[in-house]
Amino acid sequence: HESEPSMPVRIRLARYGHRNLPFYRIYVADGKAPRDGRHIEIIGHYDPKPEIDGNKHMGLKIDRAKYWLSVGAQPSDTVARLFGQAGLIPKPPRKGFGTKKAPWATDRGFAVGSGM
Repeated sequence: HESEPSMPVRIRLARYGHRNLPFYRIYVADGKAPRDGRHIEIIGHYDPKPEIDGNKHMGLKIDRAKYWLSVGAQPSDTVARLFGQAGLIPKPPRKGFGTKKAPWATDRGFAVGSGM
């Protein structure tokens, strides 16, 4: 069926490791594949637990990541954040900051100091 648009290729994380000790592989897969399922190519890894030096470590095949981005692969939100920190793509805007006000922070027109 050539007329059907194919699902885009995604760059995602696959979780490995043990309970409370996760690490992730950065991989390229078809958009329909499950999180830890079939992949096209592994292009790196990410360890979210800080090491002794206090840094989180990420290994990446930069040339392959640039190739997949150039042919239209869509990174997930987390991978886009990691790629932004690595300088591969512009840093995406941070979500959840300044978008919503707390309900008590809005002016509801109540009289202040009306004393009863």
